[in-house]
Amino acid sequence: LPLALASTRASAEQAVAYKYADYREAAGRVQVQTQSALLESDLGLAWRAKVTGTIDALAGATPNGQPAPAGSDQVPLSVMHDRRKAWTADLSRQFARVNLGVGFGNSRESDYVSNGWSINALTDFNQKNTTLLTGVAGTHDDVKVFFQPAYARKRTNDVIVGVTQLLDRRTAVTLNFTWGRATGYLSDPYKLVQKDIEIVPTVFLSQTYRENRPGARNKGVMLAALNHSFAELHGALDASYRYYRDTFGTAAHTVDVAWLQRLGDKVLLSPGVRLYQQGAADFYHYDLNRTDITPLRAPLPGGPHYSSDYRLSAMRTANLALKLIWDATPLLKVDAAVERYAMRGRDGVTPQSAYARATAFTVGVRLSR
Repeated sequence: LPLALASTRASAEQAVAYKYADYREAAGRVQVQTQSALLESDLGLAWRAKVTGTIDALAGATPNGQPAPAGSDQVPLSVMHDRRKAWTADLSRQFARVNLGVGFGNSRESDYVSNGWSINALTDFNQKNTTLLTGVAGTHDDVKVFFQPAYARKRTNDVIVGVTQLLDRRTAVTLNFTWGRATGYLSDPYKLVQKDIEIVPTVFLSQTYRENRPGARNKGVMLAALNHSFAELHGALDASYRYYRDTFGTAAHTVDVAWLQRLGDKVLLSPGVRLYQQGAADFYHYDLNRTDITPLRAPLPGGPHYSSDYRLSAMRTANLALKLIWDATPLLKVDAAVERYAMRGRDGVTPQSAYARATAFTVGVRLSR
């Protein structure tokens, strides 16, 4: 909607912003420190350009997929560290009733390179009370798989169609539908699965194998959102529900609710909660001992498929957030946020030690004129 209303500005606007975020999982798990910068400018009354740059520093420990040792409920962890550098560039053009935007992006890690693109259109109807969103996007990724001589390829394509309707001057509703397809190397090269192999009768030896996910995945997403302003309370409700399903067999539900409260003319306080629940992928197994799967030494997309990545298990998560936005001056805006995130398994088999609990802090500044 801000892009669709870009042509209503009487003069060109420029903005520069910086944001720092610190994400830390409990018990010495993954830590991520992110620094990002943004440059945004009107190019006349019809064009608008935006460029972002991001640097992530990642370090810590994460479950590698092996089950907890006998007599323990702590799953094994593997230490990781990496640095990601990314940039995006977006250019939009406002026509009489249509805002057309194109975007490009690149992200690089030591073992992963991603190039992405997008084309989106916002079309106004009904005296700008109805906005139609249409868009396509794709990525071309290369994954370094250390047991293969060359980078593996991964490709994704997504299509979105949605509509936002103003019901009255205080209420807007949105309904979006997304379809996407990913092909290529969809496994995580660092995740293992374990199976006890009988060497001689009653004698077993634990063996580990690389996970093997399918070589293609289709997904569908439905998003319904409501935004309503309560003028008498100087606040607004922002709520959404998202349903996700893919051909891995995963179905997920997300409920996101935030309240935006004005405190005077310069401060906005926004508490929020996001609840998420998903079912397990068809090929998720805590280990392979209770299956008839014979794992492969060299993974093949054609199968059999198996993974012990806890992110594919049945689980639920909760995220509590509190955000503060301060309009310090007409040109300077400062924001800060704190979030508490917790995951919990639902299958009764995967130990709770596999799931993360984290705290995240964010602070940002934005200068505009």
